[in-house]
Amino acid sequence: MNARILKARQTKFAAYATLYILVVLAIVVVANVLASRYDKSFDATSNKRYSLSPQTAKIVNGLKQDAVITYFDQTTRFKPAKDLLDGYANLSRKVRVEYVDPDKKPQLAREAGIRNFGTAVVQVGTRKEQAKSFTEEGITGAFIRDLKNNARNVCFVTGSGEHQIDDSGRNGFSRIKEFLGKDEYTAKSVNLIEKAEVPQDCTVLVVGGPTRDYQQPEVNAIKNYVENGGRALFMFDPPLKLGRAEIADNDAVSGLLQGWGITLDKDLILDLNPIGQLTGLGEQVALVTKYDSHPIVNEMTGVATGFPLSRSLEVKSTEKTSVEKLFDSSGTSFATTKLDSPAVNVNDPNNKKGPLAIAAAGSYNTGKENTQGRFVVLGSSSWAANSFINFNGNADLALNSMNWLASDEDLISIRPKDQDDRRITMTRAQFNWVRTVSQFLLPLGVVIAGVFVWWRRR
Repeated sequence: MNARILKARQTKFAAYATLYILVVLAIVVVANVLASRYDKSFDATSNKRYSLSPQTAKIVNGLKQDAVITYFDQTTRFKPAKDLLDGYANLSRKVRVEYVDPDKKPQLAREAGIRNFGTAVVQVGTRKEQAKSFTEEGITGAFIRDLKNNARNVCFVTGSGEHQIDDSGRNGFSRIKEFLGKDEYTAKSVNLIEKAEVPQDCTVLVVGGPTRDYQQPEVNAIKNYVENGGRALFMFDPPLKLGRAEIADNDAVSGLLQGWGITLDKDLILDLNPIGQLTGLGEQVALVTKYDSHPIVNEMTGVATGFPLSRSLEVKSTEKTSVEKLFDSSGTSFATTKLDSPAVNVNDPNNKKGPLAIAAAGSYNTGKENTQGRFVVLGSSSWAANSFINFNGNADLALNSMNWLASDEDLISIRPKDQDDRRITMTRAQFNWVRTVSQFLLPLGVVIAGVFVWWRRR
């Protein structure tokens, strides 16, 4: 009887054990299948260093044709490249990644024109583009060139004291030129004084902070360009009259913009926002944290931008134009019309109280089918200069404006961020203190605690 009961218990335990093993195996198999089909990861870094940017996700998810990324390298180096390339494949089922060893398949490498190991080629449909670098910017740039097969030139007006794209100093525009290159735009200078006509190959015309007046032929050239379907970005600083750094009123261009529905006020915005003070910004930098609804700024929720030496705008639509405000200064800002003195009276009753419009975007109805002029106006130019373009979302705002003007709305997003510099700078005294605490005081504290515990137990 006992033997029968014991046998029954052993059978039950064996059945339970078998069932548990089968359940565990099933869970492991299902988990592996799901992991292979749905590759999910969590990036805990502050600037999402190990994640593809929203811009890349938007481009890849918007693919209407199958795409192939072919990576050429030695077989032993395939694994380090998979982290980046698998990220593209996980974004869309239309993306496939192939790995080719040029030593084993030299014919494929020769056909693709591969000269160096670690090179990626992106093919979308029948178009192929080689990535300029094996980085997210390089590979996404190849996608953009495949999708945007026409040359896109951003023309910066020069000749009247504007910021220069070849100037690497604080006031230059060399950084924005670099950023445009990453979005596959070509930046070049045009002089409307020499020839009062905007070149036909200009995708976007940029008037970047002129300090001297434009002559009427130049203004007419800009007017004809936009009203015939051209795209233009205008950045005009307040007409300050301080010493040698005087800025012209540029009434001719102001009159043109006013005819399109944007009035450039002759004032200077001062921002007393305490948040700006905490971040080290002076009162002459207007801090913007909230935006209106527009494709240029819809993706910038929660991203701050700053505008040094800015002026206010008045915005309204006209019979030919549809104009929208992009953003205002903060409610703690005000504008003064005294532009000839560095001393400003905060309590002057003539000051205009904020919030005040700083930027606007508009469309011009040309009357022609599928032809629309576009323009963006900002009451500051220094925000895009080398000294300030890296402030929070300034670079994103500049590129989003270019994308919208060039009808590249699919590129509007937040770009990949540079790696954070996490270095800690200490004085010699601070370094000696950290060294003393870590090498002597902490170990000594552990020893003393151990002796105390031993003594108590004894």
